[in-house]
Amino acid sequence: MYDNYNDKIEFDSEMTDLPEFPSDFGPNPFIIDVQKAAEQNDNFRSVLWTGDYLQITLMNIPVKRTVGLEVHPDLDQYIRVEEGLGLVQLGTSKLSMDSQYLVFDNYGIFVPAGIWHNIVNIGNQPLKMTSVYAPPHYEWGTTHKTKADSQSEDES
Repeated sequence: MYDNYNDKIEFDSEMTDLPEFPSDFGPNPFIIDVQKAAEQNDNFRSVLWTGDYLQITLMNIPVKRTVGLEVHPDLDQYIRVEEGLGLVQLGTSKLSMDSQYLVFDNYGIFVPAGIWHNIVNIGNQPLKMTSVYAPPHYEWGTTHKTKADSQSEDES
């Protein structure tokens, strides 16, 4: 069933020419240094792996930019900061974002379904994150080079 079940796919920190990085490796078994992959991702959002019940994306938020205010009514989300400094905003409604937290390298953010959230890059370098959705949120293989690409897809 899995042709490359024993293959270990790694991304070398010296790689610089990654025109379509990354591609979606799901739903096959897959082993990777997620932190290194996130650090190499230059897209706003890249789906790394999609299964039937889980999905992981890589995010790159430029300095002084945001993920954008959002809520997922039917899924839980886990976000891990791989590199950078962010301000997490959480609330029970769009108009009551009353909780704020600083996050740094290796911090995890657990966002239950129905909680409004946003992350602002308040550091001086891109904010690199991994985001896990359960169940999957995006179509298999989704890549958004910019936040505008993500927003235009949401509108269509």
